[in-house]
Amino acid sequence: MSRPQEPHRPSFPFGNPFRMILPKGSYLSPRLLGLLNNFENTLAERLRKLMPKGMEDVLSSSWMKSAMECLCETHKDIKILITDLELPVCDWEDKWIDVYLDNSVKLLDICIALSSELSRLNQGHLLLQCVLLNLDPASPKQPERSRSSLESWRKHIGSENPKLLKSLTILESLAESINLPKVKNSAKGKVLMRAMYGVRVVTVFVCSVFVSGFRGSADKLIDLPVADSYLWSKTFTDLQSFVNGEMRNVLCSGRVAVLKELEAVQTIMEKLHPMIQNGVDPLEDGTFQNSVSDLGKSAEKLSEGLDLLTKEVDGFFQVVLSGRDALLGNLRVSPMKEDDVQQQRVLRSLR
Repeated sequence: MSRPQEPHRPSFPFGNPFRMILPKGSYLSPRLLGLLNNFENTLAERLRKLMPKGMEDVLSSSWMKSAMECLCETHKDIKILITDLELPVCDWEDKWIDVYLDNSVKLLDICIALSSELSRLNQGHLLLQCVLLNLDPASPKQPERSRSSLESWRKHIGSENPKLLKSLTILESLAESINLPKVKNSAKGKVLMRAMYGVRVVTVFVCSVFVSGFRGSADKLIDLPVADSYLWSKTFTDLQSFVNGEMRNVLCSGRVAVLKELEAVQTIMEKLHPMIQNGVDPLEDGTFQNSVSDLGKSAEKLSEGLDLLTKEVDGFFQVVLSGRDALLGNLRVSPMKEDDVQQQRVLRSLR
């Protein structure tokens, strides 16, 4: 049995990012403490529901859909928390704004990369339909056409998406800077930063799983240690350990496709490949006909799964984009605050 790869542990040059954001002895009013506890308990429950029932559920399209739904809802929760805190953007420190805007740009880039990969896999589905058409026993085609369509699909699916490679660098950057700015004089700000830390941890985890899964490699899969001072920390740690551990076991076993539905298609294709190369007569070979039938069913499941994931990734893109647009819009309607921020930046650049 092969040993799993060593976890990829990013370096953190800016000190320990996993310390508790609220320093010991900090006081929060009952209202603020209630808002914070409600946010963290909700996050813990979302993560608990995301725990796969078994190894076979990891990186199925249904689990990946649930993971992206969890991410969308968690980002929406932070917007609700900001409203409940009665903490308008004009009262934010400019370093909070800088971090939020920088993170949102990086997340949009990751969404674009994931959408690009899903589009590439959907293009592969069109090639798969050509394979099925050429293998249909009811309308047999020339063997050369069957071999050509099969090789085209295998080459397409096996190609590397450069946008996913770029996403790895972005994810490492998010992990290394996961520690949010210190807050000294704002109890509301401390609650917000602690909650945003949870959002960032879950975001890096889910996106790392998606990118590594689509690449078919766990060499850059990120493990995030989290202090036990958060109400969601144990649930997150258990989830991360199970999912990342299973991904490493799967990829170390020699399987290239982590997405379960894609793996099912590839397994049948590899079974059909020698039959097609040897010129098996589809009208006389029952095993061949059964494999073609199974391929059609698996291809349909893969297509349905890709459609669901595309919809969820697009939804996450819109959640991030709307949050960014709302922040910029609030800055525009607060000219005094925006001017102050710009003046501070100019002064810092002159030092």
